[in-house]
Amino acid sequence: MKLSRWLIGAVLAGAVFLGPAAMAAEAGPAGEVAEAGSALRTVGLGAAAAFAVAVSILGAGYAVGRIGSAALGAAAEKPELLTRSILFVALAEGLAVLGFAIAMMLLQKI
Repeated sequence: MKLSRWLIGAVLAGAVFLGPAAMAAEAGPAGEVAEAGSALRTVGLGAAAAFAVAVSILGAGYAVGRIGSAALGAAAEKPELLTRSILFVALAEGLAVLGFAIAMMLLQKI
Protein backbone atom coordinates (compact mmCIF):
# COMPACT_ATOMS: atom_id res chain seq x y z
CA MET A 1 0.00 0.00 0.00
CA LYS A 2 2.80 2.41 0.89
CA LEU A 3 4.67 1.56 -2.31
CA SER A 4 1.66 2.36 -4.50
CA ARG A 5 1.14 5.71 -2.74
CA TRP A 6 4.82 6.51 -3.22
CA LEU A 7 4.63 5.52 -6.88
CA ILE A 8 1.52 7.65 -7.49
CA GLY A 9 3.20 10.58 -5.74
CA ALA A 10 6.34 10.18 -7.85
CA VAL A 11 4.35 10.06 -11.09
CA LEU A 12 2.30 13.13 -10.15
CA ALA A 13 5.41 15.05 -9.07
CA GLY A 14 7.12 14.16 -12.33
CA ALA A 15 4.11 15.34 -14.31
CA VAL A 16 3.92 18.60 -12.38
CA PHE A 17 7.62 19.43 -12.49
CA LEU A 18 8.73 17.93 -15.79
CA GLY A 19 5.61 18.49 -17.89
CA PRO A 20 5.73 22.30 -18.05
CA ALA A 21 9.50 22.24 -18.56
CA ALA A 22 9.13 19.90 -21.52
CA MET A 23 6.46 22.13 -23.04
CA ALA A 24 8.59 25.25 -22.65
CA ALA A 25 10.82 24.49 -25.64
CA GLU A 26 12.06 27.35 -27.80
CA ALA A 27 9.84 28.51 -30.64
CA GLY A 28 10.83 28.12 -34.28
CA PRO A 29 11.31 30.87 -36.85
CA ALA A 30 8.75 33.70 -37.01
CA GLY A 31 7.27 32.57 -40.34
CA GLU A 32 6.64 28.99 -39.23
CA VAL A 33 3.03 27.80 -39.05
CA ALA A 34 1.81 27.03 -35.51
CA GLU A 35 1.83 23.35 -34.60
CA ALA A 36 -0.85 21.43 -32.77
CA GLY A 37 1.39 21.34 -29.68
CA SER A 38 1.62 25.12 -29.42
CA ALA A 39 -1.58 25.27 -27.38
CA LEU A 40 -0.17 22.70 -24.98
CA ARG A 41 3.07 24.68 -24.81
CA THR A 42 1.14 27.83 -23.92
CA VAL A 43 -0.83 26.02 -21.23
CA GLY A 44 2.36 24.47 -19.87
CA LEU A 45 4.11 27.82 -19.67
CA GLY A 46 1.11 29.38 -17.97
CA ALA A 47 0.95 26.54 -15.47
CA ALA A 48 4.69 26.81 -14.79
CA ALA A 49 4.39 30.56 -14.22
CA ALA A 50 1.42 30.08 -11.88
CA PHE A 51 3.27 27.37 -9.98
CA ALA A 52 6.39 29.56 -9.63
CA VAL A 53 4.37 32.46 -8.24
CA ALA A 54 2.24 30.30 -5.94
CA VAL A 55 5.11 28.40 -4.38
CA SER A 56 7.30 31.47 -3.93
CA ILE A 57 4.50 33.49 -2.33
CA LEU A 58 3.55 30.63 0.00
CA GLY A 59 7.20 30.21 1.00
CA ALA A 60 7.68 33.94 1.50
CA GLY A 61 4.53 34.18 3.59
CA TYR A 62 5.65 31.31 5.79
CA ALA A 63 9.14 32.77 6.17
CA VAL A 64 7.88 36.28 6.94
CA GLY A 65 5.48 34.89 9.53
CA ARG A 66 8.15 32.92 11.31
CA ILE A 67 10.88 35.56 11.06
CA GLY A 68 8.50 38.42 11.85
CA SER A 69 7.28 36.86 15.07
CA ALA A 70 10.83 36.11 16.17
CA ALA A 71 11.91 39.64 15.23
CA LEU A 72 9.16 41.22 17.33
CA GLY A 73 10.03 38.96 20.23
CA ALA A 74 13.69 39.97 19.99
CA ALA A 75 12.76 43.66 19.62
CA ALA A 76 10.63 43.46 22.76
CA GLU A 77 13.65 42.34 24.75
CA LYS A 78 16.29 44.46 22.96
CA PRO A 79 14.91 47.40 20.95
CA GLU A 80 18.26 47.95 19.18
CA LEU A 81 17.76 44.65 17.30
CA LEU A 82 14.69 45.93 15.44
CA THR A 83 16.54 47.34 12.42
CA ARG A 84 18.62 44.19 12.03
CA SER A 85 15.55 41.98 12.25
CA ILE A 86 13.66 44.03 9.65
CA LEU A 87 16.51 43.25 7.24
CA PHE A 88 15.86 39.52 7.68
CA VAL A 89 12.13 40.03 7.05
CA ALA A 90 12.96 41.90 3.85
CA LEU A 91 15.24 39.06 2.71
CA ALA A 92 12.41 36.59 3.21
CA GLU A 93 10.06 38.84 1.23
CA GLY A 94 12.59 38.76 -1.61
CA LEU A 95 11.50 35.17 -2.27
CA ALA A 96 8.15 36.39 -3.56
CA VAL A 97 9.84 38.96 -5.80
CA LEU A 98 12.10 36.29 -7.29
CA GLY A 99 9.14 34.02 -7.96
CA PHE A 100 7.34 36.88 -9.69
CA ALA A 101 10.44 37.60 -11.81
CA ILE A 102 10.71 33.94 -12.87
CA ALA A 103 7.01 33.90 -13.77
CA MET A 104 7.46 37.01 -15.92
CA MET A 105 10.39 35.37 -17.75
CA LEU A 106 8.25 32.30 -18.41
CA LEU A 107 5.37 34.41 -19.66
CA GLN A 108 7.71 36.19 -22.10
CA LYS A 109 8.03 32.87 -23.95
CA ILE A 110 4.30 32.68 -24.68
